[in-house]
Amino acid sequence: MSALRSVVVGTGSALPRQLVTNRDLEARVETNDEWIQQRTGIRQRYIAGEGETTVSLGEAAARRALDAAGLVPADIDLIILATATPDNTFPASAVQVQRQLGIAHGFAFDIQAVCSGFVYALTTADLYLKNGMARRALVIGAETFSRILDWSDRTTCVLFGDGAGAVILEAQEVVGQGSAGDRGILVSKLRADGSHCEKLYVDGGPSSTGTVGHLRMEGREVFKHAVGMITDVVEDSFAALSIGAEDIDWFVPHQANRRIIDASAKKLGIAPEKVVITVGDHGNTSAASIPLALDTAVRDGRILRGDLVLLEAMGGGFTWGAVVVRW
Repeated sequence: MSALRSVVVGTGSALPRQLVTNRDLEARVETNDEWIQQRTGIRQRYIAGEGETTVSLGEAAARRALDAAGLVPADIDLIILATATPDNTFPASAVQVQRQLGIAHGFAFDIQAVCSGFVYALTTADLYLKNGMARRALVIGAETFSRILDWSDRTTCVLFGDGAGAVILEAQEVVGQGSAGDRGILVSKLRADGSHCEKLYVDGGPSSTGTVGHLRMEGREVFKHAVGMITDVVEDSFAALSIGAEDIDWFVPHQANRRIIDASAKKLGIAPEKVVITVGDHGNTSAASIPLALDTAVRDGRILRGDLVLLEAMGGGFTWGAVVVRW
């Protein structure tokens, strides 16, 4: 028996030109490199400059993903862009990327689930492809969090960076149905719990204050919930596929904090050498962090065709989720 699967056929990423190290931040806020690295694992991040936006970074990542897949923009009939920092309230940043790529067919929209956005977007694209509404989807995570940071708040401004990552999914018929041996997205598990809104949020918005606002976070509370929520959806994913941690070739978590990543991998029983970690180089790029890490691991030769890859994320809301994909 054959079934449609959403298969990853290309990845790409893009970073702003400006590199900002922890040492650079010492001149801006009361902090130091040792303090940041000990608590987060972050050494540096990239910050968007003049002319660099969520859309421009998303477009650059998309073009690299298209090149990697051997495709042209006209081959894409669905664009989903995950972001909490769109260029405009509307139109959607996905539509603006569509225009920049010269695509005038298909459909495009944004998803906002903060750091979980890319996992939510992948899951949504997968549903459209498996139901025949599109053949190829461009899924982008792109953020310019530097534009919503309070640069006087040393507890948050040191954590985040800007960037974009993209993958192209193609609906392909594969032999088997529900088998963990199939290529493509095998299972997705998504969750949300709005009772935690005040633990990680932005204190502004068009309807409430008429301003963009700044990011606010209760760091200890986020950390306290993160590991448990992450392992919950991952274990549900394992159960759905009748697999265990030992079957995973690569674990690509949301790159928020090295301590959260290490604790999650340990609780799940995933060996450290299987964990893709880029938070030290990029900081927390929210919805862009997983596709940035994916593209890094694909291009350096770690993730290969046939590998079983686990993705997971948790973001403001709280939202969280996991995806298992056979490369």
